[in-house]
Amino acid sequence: MGQIQYISDENNQVTGVIVPIDLWQEIQSEKETAHLLKSDAMRARLLDAKNREKGIPFDEACKKLGV
Repeated sequence: MGQIQYISDENNQVTGVIVPIDLWQEIQSEKETAHLLKSDAMRARLLDAKNREKGIPFDEACKKLGV
């Protein structure tokens, strides 16, 4: 993971940051999950999906969806 870079103005006040894309995606994913977990219904769905033991292969799902 690369370094975080700080952007400052002419008075050396930090006005922004540049973060590596992998860190940004991780932050966004955590925010999305936190938002979903606020809903009791979504929390139950996520836990059900996490604990599900059977499913179908990705290629088969794509065929069924016509993708």
